[in-house]
Amino acid sequence: MGMKGKIALGAVVGIVVIGAVSANGGGDGDGGGPGGGGRDGSSSSAQRGTGEAQDGGKDGGDAAETKAAFEGDGDFQVGTDVKPGTYRTTGNNGMCYWERAKDASGEMNSLLANDNVSGTGYVTVKPTDKIFKSSGCNDWEAVDLAGEGAPAAERMAGDGGMFAVGRDIAPGTYRSAGNTDGMCYWERTKDAEHGLESIIANDNASGTAMVTISASDAYFKTTGCQDWQKTG
Repeated sequence: MGMKGKIALGAVVGIVVIGAVSANGGGDGDGGGPGGGGRDGSSSSAQRGTGEAQDGGKDGGDAAETKAAFEGDGDFQVGTDVKPGTYRTTGNNGMCYWERAKDASGEMNSLLANDNVSGTGYVTVKPTDKIFKSSGCNDWEAVDLAGEGAPAAERMAGDGGMFAVGRDIAPGTYRSAGNTDGMCYWERTKDAEHGLESIIANDNASGTAMVTISASDAYFKTTGCQDWQKTG
């Protein structure tokens, strides 16, 4: 998987399924809209305009409304180098590692959340965070999840990473068929803070997987799966 630095704190590598953490998890966890955390796969380019989301929905329209906020390598002081908010990185190959920390000690107990990203990743940096660390990632861009984007897709790449619900992908019931060895991991989340409390539901699937993504979900995360198609 190309793990770098400390292991992910949240739903680590998507091995342990925690089930429904919250039966009524909403999509207001990060203030600007959607968020998530868990195991990642690989990515390809977005095709939201044709009804298929590949890696979180970065296309020409989004590029015009967002810009690189900071580079994908470095330690950044929150409030000085990086403003609080929700950020996205796209097109990663599994070597991207990030972490939110409460200080710059580098010790395990300073970690607030972290993740290894393939494809697209979203993260919400909170005003109370002190350090944001990024290694091996493509540039991060600030995203306005409340703004208008291209029509949400009804198909998404099974290795695409994180998708913002209502913006990258439409709510509804999705099906992914032909998965093997339980390597398909999916996750519904209520924000992009990447804690266990962020997860609404998740699963490791073999064979055919089905999941209903609610309009109140913030993000859907998928890795190691066959492509998902909306069925209802």
